[in-house]
Amino acid sequence: MTETDAHETDHWVQYFAGRGHPRARRLASGMEGTVYRLQDGIVAKVWSGRTPDDFALTRRLYADIAAHPLPFGTPEILDAEECDGVLVSYERELGGRPLRSGGDGDPPARDLPRSETDALLTVLRALATVPGTETMRRLVFQGDDRPLRQGHSRFSDALAALVERAAGRNRDALAARVPGLADVVARTAASLRALPDRPDSVIHGDLVPPNLHVDEAGHPVAVLDFGFCTTAGDPAFEAAVTAAVWDMYGPHAAHHTAELTRLFARELGHAEEILTLYQKAYALITYDLFGMGPHDGHFRWCAALLR
Repeated sequence: MTETDAHETDHWVQYFAGRGHPRARRLASGMEGTVYRLQDGIVAKVWSGRTPDDFALTRRLYADIAAHPLPFGTPEILDAEECDGVLVSYERELGGRPLRSGGDGDPPARDLPRSETDALLTVLRALATVPGTETMRRLVFQGDDRPLRQGHSRFSDALAALVERAAGRNRDALAARVPGLADVVARTAASLRALPDRPDSVIHGDLVPPNLHVDEAGHPVAVLDFGFCTTAGDPAFEAAVTAAVWDMYGPHAAHHTAELTRLFARELGHAEEILTLYQKAYALITYDLFGMGPHDGHFRWCAALLR
């Protein structure tokens, strides 16, 4: 933890103590904010850059998901407030432990355990049963400036338009690492627009190991952190992105992506070529979200996938 992080943590621990939670402690930090455990099964999330209007959508999103029974828990917001312009929400703490966290040390083995792939299939099948709602269609993907589905009735058309917008944000930086980038973008967008229409379901968009909690037997008990690329769309996109990001930087990352892509195609009935198309689209819409220098792992990963 950096000195800045430590100072911020002290500030919020003192804030929650003043709100009647003297045992507050920091649990985790991610793209959307930092989570603190308070007491009696309650956690607080200090959001980064989230406006009250935007947060109202998130609150309705959680309610839309909870309206459909799932075999695992999803976030439930109990209350929210602002502190010096910063949004703070109070939520029920979801159970289980992260399937794998960044601090686990050893990277995953070449062959992913059956318990892990079974957990992923359970989550993907369950989320695909939650129908898309207007709230989900009003959400904005990280890094974009408008709701993904704005002006588009079909998910694949909306994604194609986002690919074209996102590729233009920092085109020169990406083109330096991806020869023939203009052709890659044009082919990807055209292929997306040629896809057949499919019913919308909820898309989490960031099913990485820390966001999937399991019990001691390895069964999923909670899915956390909707919002990074959450929308209503083709469940094949969820499967494709999960296969790509489940292990991005380990020594067997490419093998795991290929293994999971084949598994999801076989078990969930998705065409493998559509999964690989969605993985290219994901790289084109997220390549610049964390940085674009030679030391940014996500940028390098996206460029390598597109090459």
